[in-house]
Amino acid sequence: METTSTTRNAGIAALVLAIIGALNWLLVGLFRFNLISAIFGDMSTLSRIVYVLVGLGGLYLIASASTFLPRASEHGGTGVSRRQPVA
Repeated sequence: METTSTTRNAGIAALVLAIIGALNWLLVGLFRFNLISAIFGDMSTLSRIVYVLVGLGGLYLIASASTFLPRASEHGGTGVSRRQPVA
């Protein structure tokens, strides 16, 4: 499957948004500091837009996961690694 520049740009944007969301949750979990709220205000219109964009980016990544994750059938089975017996 060939990737168009629009699809590639959408994937990059979704990845950047997912990273922003992940870093924000890291800060919330470690320091109880919400960077988005600190920048845009607590549940202001701008912060809510950022949250929605992060969520949409995550949904896009879920929907397009099959394009960048290997299929089990391409790797000889179920995707479970099996060791060969040592002779």
